[in-house]
Amino acid sequence: MAQTIGSGVEKIKNKADILSHGVVESRRLVLSVTEDVLAQLDSYRRIKGIMRLEGNILHVGSKNWDLSRKRHIYLLGAGKACNHMAMAVDEILGSRLTRGIAIVKISEPTDVFRKTEVFVGGHPLPNAEGYRACQEILKVVDASGPDDLFIVLISGGSSALMSCPIEGVSLDDEIAVTDVMLKSGADIFEINAIRRHISQFNGGMLAKRIAARGAELIGLGISDGIGSPATDDIGIPYAKYRGTPMGPDQTTLEDARRVIKDYGVTDRLPQNVVDYLARVGPEGETPKAFPNNTYYLVNTLPDSCVYAREAAKKIGLPTLILSSFLEGESRDVGKVFASIAREIQAYGNPIAPPCMLVASGEATVTISDNTQITGHGGPSQEETLAFAIAAEKTRGACLLSMDSEGTDGTTPVAGGITDSQSYSLARKKGIDVYKALRGHASYEALEQMGDVVLTGNTGTNLCDFNLMYVPKLD
Repeated sequence: MAQTIGSGVEKIKNKADILSHGVVESRRLVLSVTEDVLAQLDSYRRIKGIMRLEGNILHVGSKNWDLSRKRHIYLLGAGKACNHMAMAVDEILGSRLTRGIAIVKISEPTDVFRKTEVFVGGHPLPNAEGYRACQEILKVVDASGPDDLFIVLISGGSSALMSCPIEGVSLDDEIAVTDVMLKSGADIFEINAIRRHISQFNGGMLAKRIAARGAELIGLGISDGIGSPATDDIGIPYAKYRGTPMGPDQTTLEDARRVIKDYGVTDRLPQNVVDYLARVGPEGETPKAFPNNTYYLVNTLPDSCVYAREAAKKIGLPTLILSSFLEGESRDVGKVFASIAREIQAYGNPIAPPCMLVASGEATVTISDNTQITGHGGPSQEETLAFAIAAEKTRGACLLSMDSEGTDGTTPVAGGITDSQSYSLARKKGIDVYKALRGHASYEALEQMGDVVLTGNTGTNLCDFNLMYVPKLD
């Protein structure tokens, strides 16, 4: 199993295509560091490093549980990294596991489970299979009792994949809410403020339901929330765990109401959702504390930057972490990266070349009118396509941007990689890069250019990973 999904297998599947054109040496360096980062972030490897079963005793980091005192042991999981998280726990528990239910974005041929049922939910928009999985989870939770143990595995994307709207809100309503808010320009915290308050699971509601049955919960999570500190010893329980279906919620009903007003979406959201959020009282608020649950934080957003700096150091390249709070319109972020590369080559600010710059966060794409869309894309691809235009003035600079879980936006690829020659090569192929950006068709353009990054499931989910190499001019 470790050879199938562990660090020994390269994550980037189309490396030969990427290295067949452009500034090859710059691309090679960027891909080398990215491979190292993705290997270190793989949650299968991370969980296997802190969890083991010895006889009846389950060890998780610094704590242990006597499973002989438990009637049933359940695995519940959702998220874009849930494949690898659930495989690790399913393998460790073996026959001790009563039943597992995992909701993933993409099912891979390499996924191997013994006692876990896998459902392919919808992301970024919820779907019927995710909803069906939630109905199965409700049956399991509602039949549980004080002698049962739930091991809950959550990574980014669970809000869409684990779709279980409250009574009075349909699956179609939840899909519409997600679609409108993703195109509104709101950040993920603001989007979740609405989604969590119309869900039976999100915003800690699943944990609340488990607690009501008197059952015990062990949670392992990957936090893709902007503002979380980098992880240290992941075997030590994390007392400040927040968000997701299994943790306390930091958003409020008032936040949800404010977001609807601030982004002017009252007339675009389903009327029953707007009316419910406007009138519901304290009974509709999400839980704010779970003192009796045990949480482990497997990875956080800044980890990718820390690992990139370490990987670049191994090959002798100084690296500057620009930010782990990166937000903004994707194409603007791409232009900013190019302008920084130009400053580095011209004046050695904020770091002298040759060097690498790394940033993590979550850039967004604002689409106010669906009729503008002429193709497919995602934030990372729009970013690298915009970088290609601006980077023509910075010889040898190369930017990789990817959604770290392996799928960017509505496409099957993780993101894109472009360099200072990409725009020129695109013109020679007759590719109208500006038109692709206007029509949010970055995937089609980058695929023709040979500049998409293909990984499949990576085993992690830490939003966007951005890595730029800037060489020194001769």
